[in-house]
Amino acid sequence: MARAIAPQEGVQALQAWRNGAADGPQLRTAVRFTLQVLARHHPGNSVEVRVPPAGVTQAIAGPRHTRGTPPNVIEMDAHTWLALATGALGWDEALASGRVQASGLRADLGEVLPLPL
Repeated sequence: MARAIAPQEGVQALQAWRNGAADGPQLRTAVRFTLQVLARHHPGNSVEVRVPPAGVTQAIAGPRHTRGTPPNVIEMDAHTWLALATGALGWDEALASGRVQASGLRADLGEVLPLPL
């Protein structure tokens, strides 16, 4: 299991991203921190959110997934995820532009984004 990102460390990495100064490790820290916030505020295992290669989490209450490919998967790059998490990009806009790939009936984060950061 990956170590939890301390809030202060996560907020600093997120601020560096907002300022356009996040390097590779800071970008990964910002992604992992925001995925951690998502999982904490919307616990569950029905949706897998993938931000390769930085991180992945399962969130949203519903049927638990235990084996094979999850039925509800959302995948995007790090900058798209951080823009969604912070409210700089809307869910519908990200889907329409193809910046997010979402499959499954429950693969919709529109109701839970932006995150309370």
